[in-house]
Amino acid sequence: MTTTMRSYGFTWTDRDGTRRASAVAYDTISADRREQELEEAGATSTRRLPVAPGQLPDIET
Repeated sequence: MTTTMRSYGFTWTDRDGTRRASAVAYDTISADRREQELEEAGATSTRRLPVAPGQLPDIET
């Protein structure tokens, strides 16, 4: 059985309307936690994006 490591990054919009992108990649458990933190902080348009090692998500305008 092979285990595949998956990494995720996030993009979101802060309460003040500023678009943001994560500066780190998260494993699945950490991504679940971060997504909840963003929701609790009032972030909108939150997107979890799969990323390759060393890759970070781009902010979409």
